[in-house]
Amino acid sequence: MRTTALASLLLPALGLAAPVKQHPLGSRHGPYGPSHQDPYDRKIDAVGEGLHPEPYRNGLGTTVLGPRNRGREQQDPDMVRPPSTDHGSMPSMRWSFADSHTRIEENGWTRQTTVRELPSSKQIAGVNMRLGPGVIRELHWHKEAEWAYVLSGEVRVTALDAEGGSFIDDLKEGDLWYFPSGHPHSLQGLGENGTEFLLVFDDGGFSEESTFILTDWLAHTPKAVLSENFRLPPELFEHLPAGEKYIFQGSMPDSIEKETPKAFKKSKLQFTHHMLDTPPKVGSGGKARIVDSHNFPISKTIAAGHLSIGPGSMREMHWHPNADEWSFFIRGRARVTIFAAEGNARTFDYMAGDVGVIPQNMGHFIENLSNDEDLEVLEIFRADTFMDFSLFNWMGETPARLVRDHVFQNHPKAAEAFLKSVENAEKDVIKDIYYKSPEHQEEL
Repeated sequence: MRTTALASLLLPALGLAAPVKQHPLGSRHGPYGPSHQDPYDRKIDAVGEGLHPEPYRNGLGTTVLGPRNRGREQQDPDMVRPPSTDHGSMPSMRWSFADSHTRIEENGWTRQTTVRELPSSKQIAGVNMRLGPGVIRELHWHKEAEWAYVLSGEVRVTALDAEGGSFIDDLKEGDLWYFPSGHPHSLQGLGENGTEFLLVFDDGGFSEESTFILTDWLAHTPKAVLSENFRLPPELFEHLPAGEKYIFQGSMPDSIEKETPKAFKKSKLQFTHHMLDTPPKVGSGGKARIVDSHNFPISKTIAAGHLSIGPGSMREMHWHPNADEWSFFIRGRARVTIFAAEGNARTFDYMAGDVGVIPQNMGHFIENLSNDEDLEVLEIFRADTFMDFSLFNWMGETPARLVRDHVFQNHPKAAEAFLKSVENAEKDVIKDIYYKSPEHQEEL
């Protein structure tokens, strides 16, 4: 039994009006029709149900007569018909990598989402990159730190630490790497399909074009200097590339053991981590895996959570006190409402390939719009520690009298039900779609 069914049983007992029963798609016009009524602003999976949003809400609104992009409206329906609780102004907190310019290279490509594409993305920039089998993202370094999540395939990473220690590792889907600022490294696609990954940099103003690249540096250094540095004849360097190679087809690598250089000195630093092997925090509606400097010590500037949110479930209402949240949606569809204080709130919808930003300390939730598919999302922060406050936990840990006086001061029965629901005060990082009360366990 879902929340609405239970509400029809519980609310009359509390002296409250039971919700009006609706057809799953509302009236004959559907949930976006002029006669549809929903005072509770329930979620609607416009993409999953093949619906086209219209600007009608509880008897208000009218049709659109001008030109429109129905495909885009369907992907972000809460912009067309926002919840009645949305209010005020807020900059865009949504961007899709589908709208980012793609730089196409030899058997590879890259595209980025930075503060230039998404002005609210001030603390973090992201790059989506694809490398075919054997394709190399050439030896380079950045002034920003680089954190990455492997989205698909396999990749080999190499790095050098400040003490001359070397690092080589092969990674697969769900694995991470982190290279501190200035640490030189390379990436290469492995296997039959190569790899695709998300790169994250700890500065929203980052540009992939500003990378320090080996061949670019050599091409802009006098050959006489190269001769002196490497103690080789200057004419040898006439065969260097004329400029950066950036992403290019290389030869397929052998095993790490066979490719280890003679001068190899193993680094004391661990630059990689298997995120999906991290023990999860299990909620009633899904799982969350947290990786920060506590279990991945080298990652001093990026903390992250990998969320698997079950069908219809939600990441509970919460906020983050130490950094903006930069979210990347890997799979599924989501609704997020951001509360910005001063009566301001705005709802955004996200799907696979989208980026969301939630400024530090702003309250929010992440709701899986689908009742059939999981929602998979990365929560990423420019911080050394993953930190959040749970609204549920706060209510349960606060004296009941104080909570009652705030939210249900003039309705003792509603106050009693609310206080009972939060009395265990435990975080449920991802909540399922059912309201489970002791009185209705048999019905559930």
